[in-house]
Amino acid sequence: MTAAKKTILYIEDDPASRTLVERALNHAGYNVLVAERGLDGVDVARRECPDMILTDINLPDISGREITTTLRRDSRFKTTPIVALTAQGQGEYQAMTMAAGVNGYLSKPVDIELLIERVGFYLQGGQDKIDATALSEAQNKYIQEIVGRLETQVRELENSNNQLKRLDKLKDSFIEITAHELRTPLTLVAGYSRLLNDLPSIKETTAKDENTRTMIQGLHDGIKRMQGIINEVVTISRIMTNQIDLSIGPLNPAVIIEKIVASLQDTLRVRPVNIHFDKAAWPQKMRGDNDLLTLMFNNLIANAIKYTPDGGHIYLTATADTQHIRISIKDTGIGVSKDEQSRIFERFHTAGDMRLHSTSKTAFRGGGLGLGLAVAKGVAEAHGGRIWVESVGYDPEKLPGSEFIVQMPIAAAFRPVNKF
Repeated sequence: MTAAKKTILYIEDDPASRTLVERALNHAGYNVLVAERGLDGVDVARRECPDMILTDINLPDISGREITTTLRRDSRFKTTPIVALTAQGQGEYQAMTMAAGVNGYLSKPVDIELLIERVGFYLQGGQDKIDATALSEAQNKYIQEIVGRLETQVRELENSNNQLKRLDKLKDSFIEITAHELRTPLTLVAGYSRLLNDLPSIKETTAKDENTRTMIQGLHDGIKRMQGIINEVVTISRIMTNQIDLSIGPLNPAVIIEKIVASLQDTLRVRPVNIHFDKAAWPQKMRGDNDLLTLMFNNLIANAIKYTPDGGHIYLTATADTQHIRISIKDTGIGVSKDEQSRIFERFHTAGDMRLHSTSKTAFRGGGLGLGLAVAKGVAEAHGGRIWVESVGYDPEKLPGSEFIVQMPIAAAFRPVNKF
C-alpha cells in the first residue's frame, strides 16, 4: 500500500500545531483527519478506522494516554500505530505514555523532517523501545493517575448532581409559588368580570352593541385561558412533588369523553376536524379521579386536534379486561418523528413551530407551554398506568397520523410519580 493511501488521525486542541502537522502530512502524501478533543478523536477513529493515530497528551477532556487505553480495548485497534506527539518531556512522562499502549513518543516543538520520517517508521511496524523495569514502574504510576482522575471526576459529578437536584427543587418550588401567586389576582379578575356581566347597564349595552359583546367575550375567553394555564402549572407541580391527592371513586370513562367532545363543539366549528366516538362501544366502569382524568383526556384530544389539519379525523376508542383499560386517541395528522416520541412528554417541550405559536390550544400546529402531554403522563402514572405514542414518523404532506395510548388499572390507586 502506498503512502498516498494511508490515513492518519491527528488529535490536537492547539490550532497552530494542528494546522502545521496537517499540512506537513498532506504534503507527504497522507490523508489526514483531525479532531480537537479526545472524545471526538475516539469517535472519528471508530468511524473511520485510520491507519495511524497521532495524539497530544494534554487535551481538554481526556488525555492522550486515556485515548490510547480506550482504543486498545477495541480489537480493530490492537495493532494500529498510536503515537504521542506532545510537549511533555522525556523520562517519566514518556514511560507512562508508553505504558498506556502507544507505539511511539515524539516531542514538540515539531521537527517536520523527523516527524515524516518517524511516521513512516511507525506505519511499517516500528516501535520505540523502553526498559522493562521502567515500563513496569510507569504502569503503576499510570494506574495511580487513572484512579486519581476517576476519583476527581466522580466527586465533581456528585457535586454537580447535588447542585442540579437543588436547582431542580428550587425550580419546582418557584413554579408552584408563581402559579399560586398568579391564581389569586386572577380569581379577583374573574369575579369582577362576572359581576360586571351581571350589571343591568352592561347587559343592556351588550345586547345592543356588537363591539361591547366582542370585548366582553374576549375578556371572558382570556380569563378562561389563563385559568387553564395556571391549573396545568399547579397540577404538574403537584404531580412532580408527589403532593397531588387523587380523589379515587367510581366513574364512567365514556361519559367523561362524551362531555369533553360536547365541550369542543365550538372549537370544531372553527377547526373542522371529525371526531369519531361511539359511547356504546366504550367500557362503562372504572375507578379513578374524575377531574384529573377529564383534564388528561381533554389535553390528549386537544393535542390531536392541534396536529390534525382541517378535514382530518380523530378516533376515540377503548377496550378493557378485568384488570386494565386501554384508551386510544388516534388521528390522521402530521405524525410524530421517532426522536420526538419520548421527548414530547417532557415538561415545557413543544413540537410545534414557534413561528406558529398561538394562545389557542387547538390552532393547527400552534404552540403552547408544552404542559399538556406532561400533565397527561403525570395523571396516567399517578393512577398506576402509563402513556405512550405510536407513529411511523413526521410528514406534514403525507399525514401518517399518530396514536396516543393510555393504559391504566380498572381499579386505580394513587402511586407516586417518577421525575420526568
